[in-house]
Amino acid sequence: MSHRPFPGRRSVLRGSLAASAALTLPVGLGAAPAFARSGRPQAGWGVQTGDVTTDSGLVWVRSDRPARMIVETSATESFRNPRRFHGPLLDAGTDFTGTTRLHGLPSGEQIHYRVLLADPDDPRRTGEPVAGAFRTVSRHRRDGVRFLWSGDLAGQGWGINPDRGGYRIYDAMAGLDPDFFLCSGDNIYADGPISASQALPDGSTWRNVTTEEKAKVAETLAEFRGNFRYNLLDDNLRRFNAQVPSVIQWDDHEVRNNWYPGEVIAATDTRYTEKSVDVLAARARRAFGEYFPISTLRPGAKEGRVHRVLRQGPLLDVFVLDMRTYRNANSPDGQTVDPQGILGREQLEWLKRELSRSRAVWKVIAADMPIGLVVPDTTEGRPNFEAVAQGDPGAPLGRELQIAELLRFIKHRRITGTVWLTADVHHTSAQHYQPSRAAFTDFEPFWEFVSGPLNAGAFPASALDGTFGPERVFVKAPTASNVSPAGGYQFFGEVDIDGGSGELTVRLREQDGTVLFTKSLQPGRVGQ
Repeated sequence: MSHRPFPGRRSVLRGSLAASAALTLPVGLGAAPAFARSGRPQAGWGVQTGDVTTDSGLVWVRSDRPARMIVETSATESFRNPRRFHGPLLDAGTDFTGTTRLHGLPSGEQIHYRVLLADPDDPRRTGEPVAGAFRTVSRHRRDGVRFLWSGDLAGQGWGINPDRGGYRIYDAMAGLDPDFFLCSGDNIYADGPISASQALPDGSTWRNVTTEEKAKVAETLAEFRGNFRYNLLDDNLRRFNAQVPSVIQWDDHEVRNNWYPGEVIAATDTRYTEKSVDVLAARARRAFGEYFPISTLRPGAKEGRVHRVLRQGPLLDVFVLDMRTYRNANSPDGQTVDPQGILGREQLEWLKRELSRSRAVWKVIAADMPIGLVVPDTTEGRPNFEAVAQGDPGAPLGRELQIAELLRFIKHRRITGTVWLTADVHHTSAQHYQPSRAAFTDFEPFWEFVSGPLNAGAFPASALDGTFGPERVFVKAPTASNVSPAGGYQFFGEVDIDGGSGELTVRLREQDGTVLFTKSLQPGRVGQ
């Protein structure tokens, strides 16, 4: 395997993170920073990087008070002759969060960085720096690419359990030293309150770290922000964020289960005083953009949108979809004409255009929902469907019409190397789609891989819809619903692209890193 090794990155970070370990534990949890400088801004929520390119990257931080964000970079951990980037003023308008774009970076190199927070009235007064590192995208095919993906964090009331060491799955993922992590949605469960404890089937008790904002469903901007802060209370996640860049997309639970634009919450759902889902989504979207380094949601970005394409060198382009913002209403989904679908017309045309332009060997389509797995929407007893498939194995209907249009386009434009990755359904599986098994046949065979949850309830395997001819080659899922993380069934996936052969290998892994299933795909081939 020719993926470039950087053996020093984790060892380097162990030292820098240990030095700031007390800093990265918010004082509200009862630990006083060992290096705190009295009255100076502190970055108690750690650092993150995201949307890294060949020569740039976004760095995120949150302060505990108004501060000027400053980022210094260096080729080594000694920070000799650092390059300095002056970032935004962090204040209450963004919940004291902010991102700084690093530019002019060397391609394919490890970048050490540290974030300083300066007193706005006296720039000489700075808090203790918080360090991290990441690799820029290589321009050279020989270096290969390795990344991970998963989704679904702190769902069904299963939050940060200190008895189990918190979100341990992030340490297993960090051990693989990926170039980046793709989170396929449900980064939070804004509709899922977290109580102090839950009973487990064996009679024991699951204990949660709790916060005020997680005591009820999120409705206000402050409550949505508090949901994102909750996950950053976990040591494992903060360490991971400092080591591995992210590519973030959203799905439903960032707002509310199974939401769609224009939805009005029923009067019988007394958890919500705000009944307009559009109002909730606008607040959630603002908090989402504040708490993640996303290039298209930064202040000043030309378009405030989640969908985007991230060029990862000659081997890989990642097409990040938004299957939530532009969808039509959830319904029985049996209509024979559906121009809006799950992507919306504008996003579909964007995706076609970007796929046509791509010269990468592999085109990963990062979907926040699966294609051929049936995901019902039983909210308030309605017999509707939430994803693309509706269980009718015949010709495309409803949202399937839009996917059929996309698959036909990919075939007729001779676009090779498309692989679909998703999460959402709280189990892991691999599906191969084949025209010879399908009701709709005007497409080339392709694979869809499912992973997750990261730390949430696990559920039985979803039924398959035969419209596009899926065959489930592998699945691991419980037989019972809402199995806690203590019962296992927590998953992430790995994609490894060899720089020499161009071969793409997918590994579906359990939370400790154990490999459950492996599939290798050859570049330029149809059908695999």
